[in-house]
Amino acid sequence: MATERNDLYRSRIRMLQPLRRRTDIQRRRFRRGVYLLPSMLTMGNMFCGYACIVYAMRGGFATAALLIGLAIVLDMLDGRIARLTGSTSAFGIEFDSLADVISFGVAPAILAFSWGLYPLGRLGWAAGFLFVAAAAVRLARFNIQSAVQDKRYFAGMPSPAAAGVPAATVYAYPYGVDTYPEALPVLAMVIVPALLMVSTIRFRSFKTLDLQVRRSYPVLILIALGLVLLAARADIVLLVLAYGYLASGLIGVAWHRYRKRRGKDEHGAEAAAKDTKAL
Repeated sequence: MATERNDLYRSRIRMLQPLRRRTDIQRRRFRRGVYLLPSMLTMGNMFCGYACIVYAMRGGFATAALLIGLAIVLDMLDGRIARLTGSTSAFGIEFDSLADVISFGVAPAILAFSWGLYPLGRLGWAAGFLFVAAAAVRLARFNIQSAVQDKRYFAGMPSPAAAGVPAATVYAYPYGVDTYPEALPVLAMVIVPALLMVSTIRFRSFKTLDLQVRRSYPVLILIALGLVLLAARADIVLLVLAYGYLASGLIGVAWHRYRKRRGKDEHGAEAAAKDTKAL
């Protein structure tokens, strides 16, 4: 009797509950798709890094450099979409870091070696490994410090921007380097971004850029102008952007030291003036 009463009670409860609508199922599927979208973009980022390695080994330097640029765009999109949709997760963070090691560490190092470091022999592949190691260390440090650092700046050059330096150089001159003297400047193209990645120099971050406020409309005009210039002379524009961002960190350090020294000089002059008045 007790079992029959329980079954009857459960059947009545089910009758009182509303039927699950089709729209509810569609919403759940949509939410699952939203959570999967950043990981799909990260997978595309990883594929671009792998394809860059393949093309670089086959001598397709211009295509390999473009694939690194596409990987940078996908890396920017996956993080942005994850934050906008609230679909960030620990898995996504780790997956993104692993993809970045391939696309912005291994791929640009192999591209630089195949394009202009191989005449240097062991010195060339050692410089390429230095770039890979610096990218891995940079990404690991970013993961453990992202919660406490200033969102407006990066501590050290971001790995996508560092990968953009050899990629933009190769895209602007895709013919390669064949002699030992010509390959020596390529060392600077690889070693300088590698050292900046593991440094503590601050580089400006554009993650806080808000396009919903009115004052950001001029930014949209600048973006449109940049797209026009990119369509006209992509090689020059990408080269200026890559090396301009690299130089921005060094200029920021020099400007900070200049202001600090100037402040000390002004403070010393004020102290000397006070001492003179006291006499």
